[in-house]
Amino acid sequence: MFFMHPVSLLISLISALTYAVYLDGSRAVRLGLTALLPMVLLAALVNPAFNHEGATILTYLPSGNPLTLESIVYGLAAACILASVLTWFSCYNAVMTSDKFVYLFGRVIPALSLVLSMTLRFVPRFRAQLRVVSQAQACVGRDASTGSLLRRARNGITMVSILVTWSLENAIETADSMKSRGYGLPGRTAFSIYRFDDRDRAALVWLVFCGFYIAAGWSAGGLRWRYYPTIQGTLTGAFPISFQLVYLALCLTPVILNGMEDWKWKRLQSVI
Repeated sequence: MFFMHPVSLLISLISALTYAVYLDGSRAVRLGLTALLPMVLLAALVNPAFNHEGATILTYLPSGNPLTLESIVYGLAAACILASVLTWFSCYNAVMTSDKFVYLFGRVIPALSLVLSMTLRFVPRFRAQLRVVSQAQACVGRDASTGSLLRRARNGITMVSILVTWSLENAIETADSMKSRGYGLPGRTAFSIYRFDDRDRAALVWLVFCGFYIAAGWSAGGLRWRYYPTIQGTLTGAFPISFQLVYLALCLTPVILNGMEDWKWKRLQSVI
């Protein structure tokens, strides 16, 4: 979200799409074609239609405003940022489960971690419960997809009321259950299957190194890029290229780690 350099944007987007395909396969491809691609095109078209800054005038719109090359390129960059951020968050939702979040922050911020973990899993559970309620309502002749407009609206309101009631009751039951177990009390112990081992230490050292190196490159101007009034930035040079290579390695770290684990698993299976 912070690097406007086009090479960094392409690295982030391609890496995010690669990891999303690795995690979800064809589902990630469908999501990219049906949701991300139209949104990217819309964002790329909206900016030059309303933003007329830039020194390179290509033509004039029917309204008399200029269409500049800089506004088009900036619109593409903004669309790339939006697509990459959404794709990374889809990968986060696939990897970061609620039990992992509670394990990381349960002792530091117990109340907030519980609320955030409930929020993260609320959407998939809400969608699953919506399918259950919809099927149940259809069995008793109260489907929201058939009948007159008034009847469908009435049935839809009934389904929404059922879902809201279910979500409130579920939140209260979860809070009472966690309170009865002593969640958040001082000295409370908790079982977890996760352990911070040598692999985690190595990964943490790698992430800290990449973060420090990229932050140093950004502060030194190695990732500087501007779009207005003219397109200008750093593309060549040993240090800018090294910053982009480290950024590429950082973005591909999840794919590399998963690929190595898959290779080890297949090797062990072949030995067995």
